Amino acid sequence: MEFVFVAGDPALDLVGTVQRRRTLARDLLPTPADLGLWTAAAGLVDQPVEAGVDDLEQAHQLREAVYRLGLAAVAGEPYPTADRRLLNRLADGPALRLDLRPDGTLRRTGSAAAALATVARSAQELFALPLGAPIRECAFESCTRLYVDRSRRGVRRWCDMAACGNRAKAAAFRERHPG
Repeated sequence: MEFVFVAGDPALDLVGTVQRRRTLARDLLPTPADLGLWTAAAGLVDQPVEAGVDDLEQAHQLREAVYRLGLAAVAGEPYPTADRRLLNRLADGPALRLDLRPDGTLRRTGSAAAALATVARSAQELFALPLGAPIRECAFESCTRLYVDRSRRGVRRWCDMAACGNRAKAAAFRERHPG
């Protein structure tokens, strides 16, 4: 499975595991094993966690709650109560285990529940006001990724210039120069 990490936050990267939400949605986490692989690819743990069906269901619930909270943040609207409560409940879960090794490297281990709690806590920090992160939705028509805009002037338009930005610019060029 090819995961993309361009959102600038693990919670928004989890949201990005559904591609093209408004058209032909594709879920990149269809199985518990895929969730395990994502936890390692996201850098939450060193090795994929063992995930079960219940963990996958919680991951899907968290992902959709973070998506709706993100859309509310983008629109400047109040956060949906049910999503906020789910986020707070999952954030109260176990912590990942971090071990500083003699060589100065960090070993990250834990359960699927701990990985999801870490993502939920990251989302809490992301959405906390008054200094919540500047969250944007990709301007490319078929992309539904949310991302943190850390550009100097706060005018980033695409989740990833190499993918969506280039596609948008190519489409605009084709529109201006037909044939």
